[in-house]
Amino acid sequence: MTRLVTQSIPTISVDDSSPLLQIRDLEVGFTTQYGVVPAVRGVSLTLYAGQTLAIVGESGSGKTTTAQAIINLLAGTGRVTAGQILFQGRDLTALTATEMQGVRGSQIGYVPQDPMSNLNPVWNIGFQVEEAIKANSDLRGKALRARTVEVLQEAGLSDAEDRLKQYPHQFSGGMRQRVLIGIGLSSRPKLLIADEPTSALDVTVQRQILDHLGTLTRDYGTSVLFITHDLGLAAERAEQLVVMYKGKIVESGPSQQILANPKHPYTQRLVAAAPSLASKRIQAKKHDEAADIYSSGGTDTALIDRAAIREELAPSGDLITVQGVSKMYRIRTKGLKYTELLAVNDVSFGIKKGTTSAIVGESGSGKSTVAKLILQLESLTSGSIAFDGTDVAGLKGKELLKFRRRVQPVFQDPYGSLDPQYNVGNTIAEPLLAHNIGSRRERQARVLELLDQVSLPAATQFRYPSELSGGQRQRIAIARALALKPDVLVLDEAVSALDVLVQGQILNLLTELQTELELTYLFITHDLAVVRLVADNVCVMQKGRIVEAASTDDVFDNPQQAYTQELLAAIPGGDFEFGR
Repeated sequence: MTRLVTQSIPTISVDDSSPLLQIRDLEVGFTTQYGVVPAVRGVSLTLYAGQTLAIVGESGSGKTTTAQAIINLLAGTGRVTAGQILFQGRDLTALTATEMQGVRGSQIGYVPQDPMSNLNPVWNIGFQVEEAIKANSDLRGKALRARTVEVLQEAGLSDAEDRLKQYPHQFSGGMRQRVLIGIGLSSRPKLLIADEPTSALDVTVQRQILDHLGTLTRDYGTSVLFITHDLGLAAERAEQLVVMYKGKIVESGPSQQILANPKHPYTQRLVAAAPSLASKRIQAKKHDEAADIYSSGGTDTALIDRAAIREELAPSGDLITVQGVSKMYRIRTKGLKYTELLAVNDVSFGIKKGTTSAIVGESGSGKSTVAKLILQLESLTSGSIAFDGTDVAGLKGKELLKFRRRVQPVFQDPYGSLDPQYNVGNTIAEPLLAHNIGSRRERQARVLELLDQVSLPAATQFRYPSELSGGQRQRIAIARALALKPDVLVLDEAVSALDVLVQGQILNLLTELQTELELTYLFITHDLAVVRLVADNVCVMQKGRIVEAASTDDVFDNPQQAYTQELLAAIPGGDFEFGR
């Protein structure tokens, strides 16, 4: 059962007779060749001025579809088939496209889930923010530029003015997410719909953004509708909670009350599956015992002392050795002038075979750059990286291809890493084809096996990335990475987009595969609860440098650096103990 610690959620005085948003019996369907497929079925909810409401549920439960229906941004053939969406008493489902444009942005802000696919890669950041502000205000010239800088600063980019001329690909995933948050809040809307607004953010920036949303709620009466899989965030920041499952609301009410005493079996599963920093490891001596514990209990069980159970399997040497690595980027400023950015500064660490190491730190700290350097997707400025005793910087041709077969990535942005013109089956089979592995029939069998491993039905092979939820896309990316049965997986925020149930399934899967195949993992993540669940060792990065490196237990139980202590203190809902 969950132990609930009271959070300091401000009390808002609202007019109960005048809801800001009221959804009545909403039905949303998508037209397919087989007819209309229902995605949202009979959803009703009410949100008052100044309130915050969170919608939680597994991937594909209808959370995002409900949010997109409010502002008529349903993807593809989606449409509202029944029900009403009343905003300040006005039925949004009855508005024309032109009338909706007068509401969207200025009165209802929206922060989409996927930052890379929602920012135009050919426009710089400043231009995109300016366009959003211009669409909903009369600001022009210097006033417009000043407001653009202010918006980005409010969203957590302290060096906002220097970032205006940069492009989305020059930003980390978390920084791109902050840009979208800034755009969503730029017109001081009465309602902000935030679809996983902090899933790509480290905990310190997440707290900054959420505090800013809290200020708007308090000062301007802005209401916030969160779509999230983070139950800690929902408990700490939302007054009301709605739990969705298979397109329906199965439970709703005060968030802390529901999380303290969930009634519906599905809600109980969500709460039980939530990873908790309060979890403690148990001692185990054999891999079989570890596998039994994980398979029987999942992520809601006590954690395992992986160093003890792998003592006999991990060799004394490191499979991956990073020594004195630095990476300098040249960033164009004005005209032909450039400035230099030291993204990674003299980083050293090692990873033993069969173990899991995690790199944590705030957005822009250099975590993902280190991963790209290991994967040889970026060139080193200085230092060396060795894999299985071989310097990877010198690999070319067949040797580089062989290295890529043994070391596979799972990137942070699943939509950006999946070809929209390939269906799921071809996407997963692509590495097998590239490495000339198996016959067509054998590749097809492997695709079905991988879909089953990541908990997706076989029919998913015929679908395209645009037809999948964010969590489903991430599972496809993981399946593709596993296709070649590699030695090492470099997972860059690989479970950040997943709800807790699917996250638990994926982490269990990765644990089982590691035990069976002696896989080695490098996790790049900001989710410290996941780090404690999976990692043997942790490196904490700040401004391109490793400021603390130790075993997972040492970092969590006895952090030495103030920055590490700040990261731990910033975790939303950190006082909750999610258990059986």
